[in-house]
Amino acid sequence: MKPKADRASKCSGALWGLYIGDALAMPVHWYYNRIALREDYGRVSDYLTPKHPHPDSILFRSSYTPANARGEILHDQARYWGKPGIHYHQFLQAGENTLNVKLCSVLLQSLAASGGYDPDDYLRRYIEFMTTPGRHRDTYVEECHRAFFANYARGVPPRKCGAEEKHIGGLVMMIPLIVFYHDRPETARAAALEHLALTHPGPRMADAGRLLADLLLEVVSGQSLPATIRRMLRGQKSVLVGHPLEKWVSEPDDRVVGSRLSTACYVEHSLPAVLYLAFKYPGDPETALVVNTRLGGDNVHRGGVLGALLGAENGREGFPRRWVEGLLEPPPVAALKFGESALPFHPR
Repeated sequence: MKPKADRASKCSGALWGLYIGDALAMPVHWYYNRIALREDYGRVSDYLTPKHPHPDSILFRSSYTPANARGEILHDQARYWGKPGIHYHQFLQAGENTLNVKLCSVLLQSLAASGGYDPDDYLRRYIEFMTTPGRHRDTYVEECHRAFFANYARGVPPRKCGAEEKHIGGLVMMIPLIVFYHDRPETARAAALEHLALTHPGPRMADAGRLLADLLLEVVSGQSLPATIRRMLRGQKSVLVGHPLEKWVSEPDDRVVGSRLSTACYVEHSLPAVLYLAFKYPGDPETALVVNTRLGGDNVHRGGVLGALLGAENGREGFPRRWVEGLLEPPPVAALKFGESALPFHPR
């Protein structure tokens, strides 16, 4: 039996798992045709570079026109929008993270510089990151960011620029705050939910955010991941835990995530899919993340959330060494002071 991870390892593991799960799925993000995914990439168990064209890309149906310079966020990637076959992450390298996880690094840098969560400091960094050409090479910019900067360009105050959302990508960006304030659970929940609402406001996302925060805090504190999920399932405190996951674990993964639950980004399906995989493979992060990747759909953001939960359960050492060493931009945590040493956060 492997030794149980201590709290420091769990915190580190949650952040590394967030980055690993995202990077592993990046090349096959939003493949809905699983046959095409297998033909193009085979079994994805290592970091890979995206291939062209992307057969399931719908970037040709997406558009964004900034109202003015304040809303300019696509920069040199704008010319690829509206064209068929464009891979969402075409210029990223093997082991590189997608935009929302890069924004987790922006948040971690803000936490290190401020000594705690300062939403206004983060928003300054977020706006600078998104509006400065060359800060990232990701072609796809999610709807939440487009909505934020459409409002920002019209002069809406940054704290009010978010538009009501429903996508799991928002949960990815709150994970660093849950980990940062892990030993002050109420502070962790408040900070994470306030951060989530900057880009993903609304009751649906708040419900999902509370569920994830409660689960991750329990596991970091030393509770078993499957036991905590089981308690949540039996407590039925949220519609998001209204599925019979305990029965579904005996079924093929591609039936559960694909038939019973959609592989799309909508949080009412994507978060239960994460819980299913975490419940089925709690002690085997490698298998869980490989399975998540081959299931297609929004596997990048599912992978980030799933990786964080598995990292909290098993520590960073629970992930294959090649995945840890292969990340191009690991989570910037060296300067962080977690928990009680962090400055207090007072939610608005």
